[in-house]
Amino acid sequence: MKGFDAVAYGLIDSGVKIVTGVPGFPITELMEALKDPVFIKHEWSVNEKVALEIALGSSVCGERSAVITKHVGMNILADPLVTSATHTTGAGVVILAGDDPGAQKSQNEMDSRFYGLLAEVPVFDPSTPQTAYLCVREAFVLSENASAPVIIRLTDRLLKSEGIIERIGKSSPPSFFDKKIWHLTMLGKHQRFHRESYPKMCGYAESSELNDYKKRGKNGIISSGFPSVLVESIIPENVSHLSLGVVNPLPLALVNRFMNEHERVLVIEETEPVIERQLSDHVLGKLTGHMPYGPVEAGDIRKAVEKFNEERIERTIMPQVIADRGARPVCEDCPYLPLYDAIKELGVPVAGDLGCSILTSAPPLSLLDAAFSLGSSVSTACGFNRKGIAIVGDFGLAHSGVAGLIDAFHNKHDVVVIVLQFEVAAMSGGQRVPDLTGLVRSYIRDTEIVNIRNDIDFNKILKEKLAKKGISVILARARCPRY
Repeated sequence: MKGFDAVAYGLIDSGVKIVTGVPGFPITELMEALKDPVFIKHEWSVNEKVALEIALGSSVCGERSAVITKHVGMNILADPLVTSATHTTGAGVVILAGDDPGAQKSQNEMDSRFYGLLAEVPVFDPSTPQTAYLCVREAFVLSENASAPVIIRLTDRLLKSEGIIERIGKSSPPSFFDKKIWHLTMLGKHQRFHRESYPKMCGYAESSELNDYKKRGKNGIISSGFPSVLVESIIPENVSHLSLGVVNPLPLALVNRFMNEHERVLVIEETEPVIERQLSDHVLGKLTGHMPYGPVEAGDIRKAVEKFNEERIERTIMPQVIADRGARPVCEDCPYLPLYDAIKELGVPVAGDLGCSILTSAPPLSLLDAAFSLGSSVSTACGFNRKGIAIVGDFGLAHSGVAGLIDAFHNKHDVVVIVLQFEVAAMSGGQRVPDLTGLVRSYIRDTEIVNIRNDIDFNKILKEKLAKKGISVILARARCPRY
């Protein structure tokens, strides 16, 4: 099976009742894998915060649940995540976080393992389809024992890798939320967490069979995630290997034993030095220049092993330019091209988001001035020192842009908001999105619906809107040719 199937069967065999999430690379196909052969209730949510809150509600009523999100979605669900560990949960809650080493289809290369440190919840980092399956099974049990969510970090290479899966019998033990937690003060909840929950997490991390110690020689490598497979494929016979499946809490007793038994230790991980930074300064890795940031390749490991005896290596980092990486341009048959051309002629500041409008940022169009995150364009444009334009997709508006729209109206900002109404999430697979036409028209008086056609004078419409005080919304309706 592929990693996608392994994770899906892990959810099925764990007796999960509901899976929520937000589509995006590399985890979109994971939700599709839940449709057959066994059905689990699953749904795409408007954003990741909502997705986790639904899962937490299911947990309170004694039903296991999971959340599927890409790495940047962890930022959105962080609020309930950080609170949930001390609030406590009932039935198991597992967050499947898809990371994107190399930023193949993302705005950054964020490492989801940091959220384990921030929220003080367990993090699994599987290396193969079989360990991914086992991590899902183990995560639900640990979540219920520690009364906290568990994060499983996934990557594209892991999800697409293939391997034999040995399934375990199905399980779904009832575990309800204990309301006696409300007998404690807020400080008392934190004290309970550090007395009961966190020690259980640490005890599990130290004893878990998902951590694999192979002792071979005087030097050793500590790895986690998919790079562990690469290490095993090229490691010399005289180099030991500690492959960690549980990376938070870090099994320090195991790791320290490994370090004490070896003269030199190299840490290999994607994408940030999360493990390396928690160890003493004599380990080798990204911070010493032995390993690169971003995706790890077998050649990087070979070079690092050859430099075991060097304390530090000078590494040259060269930023890629658009010509090198082949930026994806706006689709040639995109119905919004005349609208984009009209916006560019105006010479006003333009904010976009991480939907389709991000494709207009690169040459030759070079339309956007800024695009920080999905749904951010309205608030960003409100910060311009003159009336500008915010371009947001209908998915981005529902995801988080609607909050910026409310704030713009409430605080009387001058901004023109163009909503690209495709009715699908065109950048992540064509999923249906909520229609907010009624909500927007009832809240923003100056709302105009424009059905995109080549004979429309967009320049005239935009100039009229820019000349007005306050907020104006254009609901630009079109069909995406891809869907």
